[in-house]
Amino acid sequence: MHAPQKPRYDDPLDVETFARPEQQRRYIAAMNRIAAHRGSDTPVRVYVSASPKTVNDSNWQRWLKRITEDLPEGVELLHYRSAFEEGSYDWDTLADQLDGLVVIGRPKRLGSRVHVLGPVARLELRSLVAKKPVLLFTHNLGLVPAIDCRSQVMPPSDAPRLKLIAPKRWNRGSATLHAALDALRPTGITSQEPEQPRDLEAHLAAPFVVGAR
Repeated sequence: MHAPQKPRYDDPLDVETFARPEQQRRYIAAMNRIAAHRGSDTPVRVYVSASPKTVNDSNWQRWLKRITEDLPEGVELLHYRSAFEEGSYDWDTLADQLDGLVVIGRPKRLGSRVHVLGPVARLELRSLVAKKPVLLFTHNLGLVPAIDCRSQVMPPSDAPRLKLIAPKRWNRGSATLHAALDALRPTGITSQEPEQPRDLEAHLAAPFVVGAR
């Protein structure tokens, strides 16, 4: 009887998450705090960050519908065309009014877990990722918390882009996803998912290196 052959190499993407256990615990704790402190009848606003090419794609409305279905009921979805008057992009003002962010990148190929964000989307992500739920929209996996993804800054240096890679074994039962969705759930609307463990650290783990603000 032959012994099982060992794989010739390890696949670094063949994981459930790229976040370390302590990062996951801190992230979930931070999301739980957001959910616990949400006031009654407080609207929840999530911005969808997408390139002009994506917004002009014939599938744009279908993607917005899918994102809406994946988010908790009652979330108000915003995007460039609905949030800004033409030529009046003021991200800093809007960001203070947002409860979360969904980024749509350019997939490497159909069904790929590799998505590239442009310079504007990268800056929008950086401004919120350390304090609000930030999710990557993928066509095959749905919404994936940014903390579970691997990130890589890409050239050019004067307008860097960001590559986000979703782990191969990530699944929608992820505790980080449930925590992020709970943080975006308007008060009075209960989750249909089983409650996640609450034995967590009270610190926010930023999934990317974010400069001091």
